[in-house]
Amino acid sequence: DTRWLRPWEISAVDGMSCFRRSVLALGWLGNLRPPLSPTWKISTWQHLSVRRPSPRALPIHTNACTAQRPPSRNPTLASPQKDGGEQEEALVTYDDLFETAQRLSRTRGTYERVLRAFCKRDIRRRGHVEFIYMALRKMAEFGVERELAVYNKLLDVFPKEVFVPRNYIQRMFNHFPRQQECAIQVLEQMENYGIMPDVETKTLLTQIFGVKSHPMRKFQRLLYWFPRFKHVNPYPVPQPLPSDPVALAQLGLQRIANDLSCQVTVYQEPRSYLGPDALEIRLPHIVGIQSPDQRELLARHDCRRPVFVEGPFPLWLRRTCVQYYILRSDPAAKEGRTVDPERNFYYPLEMNFDLERDLGDDDELDVEEADEGPVFALCQLGTGDRASLAKWISGLQLTNPTLGLAPVLFRIRPGAHSLEEVTEEPGAQQMQQ
Repeated sequence: DTRWLRPWEISAVDGMSCFRRSVLALGWLGNLRPPLSPTWKISTWQHLSVRRPSPRALPIHTNACTAQRPPSRNPTLASPQKDGGEQEEALVTYDDLFETAQRLSRTRGTYERVLRAFCKRDIRRRGHVEFIYMALRKMAEFGVERELAVYNKLLDVFPKEVFVPRNYIQRMFNHFPRQQECAIQVLEQMENYGIMPDVETKTLLTQIFGVKSHPMRKFQRLLYWFPRFKHVNPYPVPQPLPSDPVALAQLGLQRIANDLSCQVTVYQEPRSYLGPDALEIRLPHIVGIQSPDQRELLARHDCRRPVFVEGPFPLWLRRTCVQYYILRSDPAAKEGRTVDPERNFYYPLEMNFDLERDLGDDDELDVEEADEGPVFALCQLGTGDRASLAKWISGLQLTNPTLGLAPVLFRIRPGAHSLEEVTEEPGAQQMQQ
């Protein structure tokens, strides 16, 4: 009853009644929804179907190609393990690829055929880093470790214009470091074998990594230092070495003698002939060297003292080892010097005082004197037997008559010709080197 209420109290009661009626109305409308029967639920879910989202409706972090990737046709690639359990950098598939090529022939053509097969295998060149590491290790087995064209074809395996930095931030943070380190490894192997890169190498590195990259910097350093160190060796060794054993022996003896006045004499050329029993007899080469000073020392030698033929001693010319022999004598006996009683070590007769020098200053060189006799001649033989050495001594007697009067003794040690040959697989031998 609102008859005894003031006007503003009537409006407040009417507002609260409206709010109460609206709340009740909403509750009554919620109760009007009929309950779902079990049969309606089953029939409704039977008509529902789950649809696979379209590629355009995929989330932003997924790709249409990777959302449902078909199974790969390539076999599973696993890294082989060494004896110590360490993982190698190359894959088994690439190793098998080179092993299959080695069964055919170990030539440059076979090596390049393997490179072409890998490039045609996949247009994206997947696994090219592991393949290049494996190809670098196999170069010595195929005999192409000194071929510049093969190194250029190995660099051609890298995808082009993929690893080029697009801005200065990528150049600053070493864009694609794994690929750049692989290219630097190729250039370092070229440096170890003394191979000068050419314009084609520069073009390939520019297409692969760009001008501002670490491989390009390594290429520039090779071009800077190689010409400066090319002729720094005063005794250069030719590359490749001569195949003639006489020319190789002359080269080795000239490097040991280190005297322009030395004269190289060929006492016997290598040849073969048939003996009386139709057996082939091979005569080794005998090459000797002697200087005028050595000939003069041998002329002043006492004929009552013997001379000795010693050897063999090894000499390495790149990867080829040759053996040489020397003709020498024992050092002469030192003559005793008499010292007068007035001369004493602690109280010398003369004393030189230099106020600018301290007592600890010593300007003299500390030279260790070894008791070795003079060397009269050197030689290199095809075989280190005494018969060949006797022929060398007979040839020296023609220009050194004193040698025919002095006794000659042989001090021959077992050389490389008497050692047993160790047969190893080429791959294991290369890993040991």
